[in-house]
Amino acid sequence: MIQHEGPGWRLARDTSRKIFPVIIGGDGWAFELAEHEWTSLVPLINDLMEQHKQLENQLMKEEKICLEIERQPWWGCLDGDRDSWSLRIILESNGDSLRGFEGYWPIPAAQAITFAMRTVWDCC
Repeated sequence: MIQHEGPGWRLARDTSRKIFPVIIGGDGWAFELAEHEWTSLVPLINDLMEQHKQLENQLMKEEKICLEIERQPWWGCLDGDRDSWSLRIILESNGDSLRGFEGYWPIPAAQAITFAMRTVWDCC
C-alpha cells in the first residue's frame, strides 16, 4: 500500500484491493477510484500541469489563469496564477460508470496532491 497525506489532501493506492484500489480525498471528503478511472485521471492532471508550466513565464504576477480539460470521463480545472492554483475535478457518470463525483483542492493542497499523484503514477 502506498499512502501520501498532507493538510487538505490524501492519496492512497492499494493494489490488493481489486475493485477500487485508489482513494483520493480533500478536507472532509474522500472517493475511491477504479483502476481505469485512476489511469485516465493522472494523464489529465499531467496535461493540466504541462499547460500551466508552458504559460507560467508568460503571466504577470497579478495575472490569473483558468485551464480546463475535458476528457471522458473526467473534467479538470486548474485555477490560479503563475505561482499557485486550485484544482477541481469531476468524474461524470456515463456508460462505464454509474457514479460520479466532484473533488476540489484549494491552494496549496492542489500542488501537493498533484505532486503525490505524479509520484504514485511514476513508481507504480
